[in-house]
Amino acid sequence: MSQTISKQVRIFGVALTARGFGYCVMEDEVMLEYGRRGAKGNKNAQVVSKIEKLMNQFLPSVLVLQEVNAAKYRRAHRIKELQRQVVGLAEKHKCKVTFFSGTQLRIKLLGDAEGTKHEMAKMLARKFPAELGNRLPPIRRAWDNEDCRMDMFDAVGLASVFWASKN
Repeated sequence: MSQTISKQVRIFGVALTARGFGYCVMEDEVMLEYGRRGAKGNKNAQVVSKIEKLMNQFLPSVLVLQEVNAAKYRRAHRIKELQRQVVGLAEKHKCKVTFFSGTQLRIKLLGDAEGTKHEMAKMLARKFPAELGNRLPPIRRAWDNEDCRMDMFDAVGLASVFWASKN
């Protein structure tokens, strides 16, 4: 009897934010889990703990993060430190880490570097209507804070772009 080895890659997309993180777990182009987790108090410790629980649950082979260390991106020092901690966690779990910039996401998802996050979210809601169709936030007005659901769409975008670039 011969055994076949699966070539499926389990992708764990994580979008780190000031309020917590959005996440998406995909295998091939099937979404296994998605959502967002908030954090209060010692946010970095809570986020790392929650990400580790998800990594233990899903055993991903690739962690996909948004690039926060490039000179042209303005991200808080705490988020940059949090990303270093998450990368260390991935190394501990023997999980490959890949980064995409916001520009790369827009180009790969929309074909346009000038696209908006809402346009990316609309495209992802059309691509995954059962999972994301009813979670699409309204268009953000200039004076509004970003809707917390966008964290989840960012993570789905990261995982989708990795999957598309792999194939």
